[in-house]
Amino acid sequence: MPITRRLALGSALALPALWPSDRAFGQTTRVRIAGNFATEHSSSVAIEGFKKEVESLSGGRLAVDTFPAMQLGGAGENVSNVRQGTLLMTWVGMAFLSRTVPELEAISLPFQFASRAVAFKVVDGPIGELLDQRMADKGFLSLGYMELGFRHVTTGNKPIRTVDDLRGLKIRMQPNETHLATFRAIGANPVAMDIRELYSALQQGVVDGQENPYAIIRASRYFEVQKHLTNTGHFFDFISIVAHRRSFERLPGEFQQAIRTAMGNAIKAQRAAAEAGDSEALAELRARGMQYDPLPPAELARMRTLSAGVVDQIKGRLGAELIDRVQAEVTRAAA
Repeated sequence: MPITRRLALGSALALPALWPSDRAFGQTTRVRIAGNFATEHSSSVAIEGFKKEVESLSGGRLAVDTFPAMQLGGAGENVSNVRQGTLLMTWVGMAFLSRTVPELEAISLPFQFASRAVAFKVVDGPIGELLDQRMADKGFLSLGYMELGFRHVTTGNKPIRTVDDLRGLKIRMQPNETHLATFRAIGANPVAMDIRELYSALQQGVVDGQENPYAIIRASRYFEVQKHLTNTGHFFDFISIVAHRRSFERLPGEFQQAIRTAMGNAIKAQRAAAEAGDSEALAELRARGMQYDPLPPAELARMRTLSAGVVDQIKGRLGAELIDRVQAEVTRAAA
């Protein structure tokens, strides 16, 4: 990293979550939100819309500085900085919060959601409220959930046409214990790794493959270092937007409301864009030269069978009551 960028990054991280800045007339409160998603990803685009709406709703008295594309560090660093209060907000793959708030794994089970509609019914209802409270207990304020999407496997040299093709492969995963346990159960060799390290790890052959939604594979340009793509769809994943709770609560009530209103609208816009762009992203990946091998239904069924025991593992860690409650809500949402 060049010295000038290092100094700029260090200065940015040293700032408090909230600080005033002079304007021609009076002062403006500035807040920062950082993420690891590429600038063109639907979540980053939605956050830019959020910034504009907050500044409009506040009459310019609340300004939002946005830092997409790992400008303030990787996903793990962003979560840590929000928890410490040196950064007000982050939008991040929910898995990066699960080490601090393990209850989030209750909506990270393999093949848990049949569709995005079911997933959002669950996370927007009582289960989401329960998880928001668990995050509050750890110092976070949840502002809602965007779509990360169904996750699919890519590999560098070996096409995945059966479950057996995954056996022994070193696959990069998010730092989520349920995700890791799932791939161990199907015979792969999962490795937890921050997203900022992934491209070079794929390029250098440190890992054989990775798993992400089509839009992330495209935005992060993994098609440059991966040849094969398979529609495993093993998890549906969320992007969580969280703030440092105490810093947020110190904001004037009108600023809090402006942030909540604008983020609610940003979430709606992002979900719609993510749904509309899913097939477009897949088509572009194929056009970019990735070989696409749809997994036969019988092989997907094998993946479900092999990973079914993960539910009992997570019950052992988080308690059967929580998992049973979530599963009941999933069944109700799918009806």
